[in-house]
Amino acid sequence: MPHPDHVSDRHAAAARMRIDKWLWAARFFKTRSLANQAIEGGHIKLNGQAVKPARELRIGDSLDIVAGGTQWTVVVRGLNEQRRPAVEAQQLYEETPESSARRASEKEERRLAPVPGSDLHGRPTKKARRQMRGFNEGFK
Repeated sequence: MPHPDHVSDRHAAAARMRIDKWLWAARFFKTRSLANQAIEGGHIKLNGQAVKPARELRIGDSLDIVAGGTQWTVVVRGLNEQRRPAVEAQQLYEETPESSARRASEKEERRLAPVPGSDLHGRPTKKARRQMRGFNEGFK
C-alpha cells in the first residue's frame, strides 16, 4: 500500500506543469522548442514576471503571451500532459475580456489596412523586375 505522503505528492505534481509544456499542449506553439524560444526571448510572462521554460505553472495563473505578432492574456483553467485537438486545448485556458477585445480590434485594423506587400506571393514577374530596376536606377 502506498504511503499517504506519496499520494499527496502525486496530486501536487498533477496540479503543476512546466510552462513550456503547457504552452505546447494549449496549442500556442507548434513545438516545445518554439515555446522555449519564446520564453527565453521574453515573449511569455507569468503573473507579470519573466520566466524560464522549466518554471511550473498552476491553475489560476495569468499568462501574457506574444505569439505570431498576436498578444494574448489568459488565465490557466486546466493542465494536460498531452497535446489534444484545438477544441480541447481551448478548454485549458480562459482569455480575459480585455485581451479578446484587443485581438478583435487588431484583426479589424489588419483587415482595413493590410501590411504593404502582403498580397504579393512568389517571385516578381519580368515586368515587375524591370519596373523595380528602373525605379532603383533613378536614385544613383
